[in-house]
Amino acid sequence: VQLAESGGGLVQPGGSLRLSCSASESILSIAVLGWFRQAPGKERELVATITKNGEIKYEDSAKGRFTISRDSAKNMVYLQMLSLKPDDTAVYYCHAEYHNDYGAPLAVYWGQGTQVTVST
Repeated sequence: VQLAESGGGLVQPGGSLRLSCSASESILSIAVLGWFRQAPGKERELVATITKNGEIKYEDSAKGRFTISRDSAKNMVYLQMLSLKPDDTAVYYCHAEYHNDYGAPLAVYWGQGTQVTVST
């Protein structure tokens, strides 16, 4: 699967953005879809994930501010981000993970990333 992110940009603190991730094929068979981010000089970290069964997980700083969702009909995954802070500045990556019938990861795919900058 190929993943393409969009929706990043420059926003002031307290502002909002919605990131979109378009998948090149059906997302119905993807076990885990998610968003990760990588700030300069830091490791890539999980922001939010949603499983095929609809289970959602958020990184602590994202709880209450970010919402992950998906549209299976459009093969899209979204990340709505509210109350953005300068610490949210990073490149945000879309992530897709396929599992086998036993739940073990088979393959992981990444998009090329979209820059989010929160600054005055």
